Amino acid sequence: MASIVRELTVKLPIPHPAQEKILNSVAKRKIIRAGRRSGKTVVAAIMAVEAFLKERRILYTAPTTEQVDTFWYEIKQALAEPITVGIYTKNETEHIIERRNTENRIQCRTAWSADMIRGSYADLLIMDEFQLCNEDLWAVVGAPMLLDNNGDAVFIYTPPSLHSIGVSKAKDPRHAAQMFKDAKGDTSGRWETFCFTSRENPHISSQALEEIIKDMSRISYKQEILAEEEEDKGWLGLVYKSFNYRTCVIPRFPIPQNWLVYSGHDFGGANPAAMFYAQDPATGFFYAFQEYLPGAGLSISDHIVKFKEIVAGYNVIKRVGGSHQEGEIRQGYTAQGWVIQEPKQKTVLAGIDRVISLHELNKVFVFEDLFNYLFEKSNYSWKLDKAGKATDEIQDKAKFHLLDAERYILSDFAPETAVVRKASPVWTF
Repeated sequence: MASIVRELTVKLPIPHPAQEKILNSVAKRKIIRAGRRSGKTVVAAIMAVEAFLKERRILYTAPTTEQVDTFWYEIKQALAEPITVGIYTKNETEHIIERRNTENRIQCRTAWSADMIRGSYADLLIMDEFQLCNEDLWAVVGAPMLLDNNGDAVFIYTPPSLHSIGVSKAKDPRHAAQMFKDAKGDTSGRWETFCFTSRENPHISSQALEEIIKDMSRISYKQEILAEEEEDKGWLGLVYKSFNYRTCVIPRFPIPQNWLVYSGHDFGGANPAAMFYAQDPATGFFYAFQEYLPGAGLSISDHIVKFKEIVAGYNVIKRVGGSHQEGEIRQGYTAQGWVIQEPKQKTVLAGIDRVISLHELNKVFVFEDLFNYLFEKSNYSWKLDKAGKATDEIQDKAKFHLLDAERYILSDFAPETAVVRKASPVWTF
């Protein structure tokens, strides 16, 4: 009796030249730095499907549901025919495609930290938007899960910029860049690096790309479209280069009740902000323990309620905020019981200099879950002139509300005076 054989088609996108190089690589560890809309998630999907057809187990992670949905759509389209006839099963809830009763599967998960993939294992681990993930995603869980099968890992990222502010869960927002730099220096063949721009994707509309670019600063354009790291060009525009992420970004701990508390405030109807610092009386060191970035729609009294909740039970020594011209706003807070003083340093540059000095002495520590603050810190940059040299103006200064709040309060402290002092409470809540 003749058997009937049916051919099934797996439909994969045709890779562009930059993607082709990645797909042809045999390196066990690949790190991809690419611009927005460059096709980095599509090449991840192609890699995943090709590995799946070789009966491997693949785990794809990304920190946002949007990225996961994009990847999920691509692999579903590619494997639509064999899924339809029952060769593979699909679980929309768990985002899994697998062959029944085997270890052969593709799973995609929203994940930005180790806890979100504990218990998983894979032959191929793909981490998309890796720059937005906490470093422990790879170091604590990702690397060990590949040990049993000598699996492969792929890291995909776009240099971070203000367009992704508030999403990053990294302690050091530039950890992916450091990994890329280290991988580039590898001579063993285990690592391979790839870099391509948004413009190398022939499938993206040039008109759409130009529309995106119109809303970007020059720095953001270099980072998100050209996929350039500042360090690659020897760019020296970062203001707070003296801030040591590895030493001064620390896990959260309960602030002792006898520590002194200070707050810095940046006014604005649309983008009010505040930073709260505790000072250890024994060392004089400052600890940023709370960021406040509520958005528009709250009144002064609404803000004060939130502030008092943050500092409940602590001695608030001083509150500082606003420019010299914003005295009327300070009076509005004072009238409702939250006294805010004018900063001692009247100019932006003088205030920045004080903060830099404190960072140089490692006197300011930051809790690792202050994601918005850390992102602003890693992108606060001097504006460049036409020759590419740094000026004394801040690029996109109006976007850095938390750093303005920080500058107002920390600039009141000369680095040499940030030492042991006795607690002398002014206000207690």
